[in-house]
Amino acid sequence: MFSTSHFSGLVELSPGFQPRTGISHVVFDFDGTLSLVRQGWPEIMLPMFVEMLPKGGDETPEAIERLLMDDIMGLNGKQTIYQMMRFAERVTERGGKAQEPLWYKNEYLRRLNERIQGRIDGLSDGSLSPEALLVHGSRALLENLTERGWTLYLASGTDEPYVKREAELLDVSRYFGSRIYGAKDDYKSFSKKMVIDGILKEHRISGENLLSFGDGYVEIQNTKEIGGFAVAVASNEAHNGSGRMDEWKRNRLMGVGADVVVPDYRDATELMSLITTV
Repeated sequence: MFSTSHFSGLVELSPGFQPRTGISHVVFDFDGTLSLVRQGWPEIMLPMFVEMLPKGGDETPEAIERLLMDDIMGLNGKQTIYQMMRFAERVTERGGKAQEPLWYKNEYLRRLNERIQGRIDGLSDGSLSPEALLVHGSRALLENLTERGWTLYLASGTDEPYVKREAELLDVSRYFGSRIYGAKDDYKSFSKKMVIDGILKEHRISGENLLSFGDGYVEIQNTKEIGGFAVAVASNEAHNGSGRMDEWKRNRLMGVGADVVVPDYRDATELMSLITTV
C-alpha cells in the first residue's frame, strides 16, 4: 500500500497504482488543468445550444439540458469544433437545418470572449495576478518539474493563438518554450494523440517515460493507451483553492484509467515524490 497520509489535501490512487521511474517528458492540458481564464465556458456553451436546438417532443427542459451537457462534457478535452459537430448532428436529428459547425464555434467564441474579456484585460494591465487565474499550486508544480530537468509540453483543445496568448499572460509560457500546441482551423491536423505520438517518435522514448496532467478524458485516455502515467485533475474551477473535487470530472477520469486524481496542486512536492519513489 502507498501512503498519502502526508498529503494536506485530497488525493485518490487507482487500485493498480504503481510509481514510475524514467519519466522524462510531461504533457499538460491547459483549460481547467492550469488555466482558469476560460472558467465557466460550459455556462456559455450550454445555454447557446439550448437556445438553438429545435423544440419539440415531450422532453422536459431539464432532460434537454442533461442531454446537451453530456454531449459537451463527453467531448471535453477535444477541440471545440467536435462539440459543435455533435450539436449540428442534434439539430439535424430533430428536423432542423443545422449551421456549419464552424459557424456555431465562432458564435460560441464570440459569447465566451464577452465573458472573459475582463480577465484578459486584468492580466494585460496588471490589475489581476496570474496566480488568481491558475489552478491552485500550478506554479509550484511547474517549477518542480522544471527543476527535475523534464521537458514540458502544452496541448489544448482551445485554438492555438488563444492558448499561446493566455499562457503568456499567465506567465507559464517560459516553462514550455515553443512546445505549446492548440486547435487548428484544419481540425484534422491537430489532436492530443498526435502531440503525444510526436513526442515518443522525436525523442525515441516509450510511453513509460511520459507523464500527463489533464481534466478531460482525452489526454488521460491517450496517455494510458501508450503506457504513460496519467494524473487526473478534477479541478473545481468555480471554487479554485477549495481543495474539493469536481465529482463529474473525478468519476469520468477514473473511468478511463487515471493513475491518480487530485483537485489541484496544493501537494505538488508530495505528489511528485509519490509518483517517482519506488
